[in-house]
Amino acid sequence: MTQELEKYQEQVFEDIKHIDEYGNEYWEARELQKILGYKEWRLFANVIEKAQVSCSRSNNNISTNGFC
Repeated sequence: MTQELEKYQEQVFEDIKHIDEYGNEYWEARELQKILGYKEWRLFANVIEKAQVSCSRSNNNISTNGFC
């Protein structure tokens, strides 16, 4: 991957990043859905559900990883 493409990809995520009052970074699922190329919410919701299952199976707290 070229440096220019890598910088572009980083900027795409930076452009939709939000920061809460405590300085925590987060991304809105509906915004991620669009930039990741999912045209329908239901298809992206399946991806989120799989991430939640993987997170739980690896003994990570879903709520602290932004999946609640």
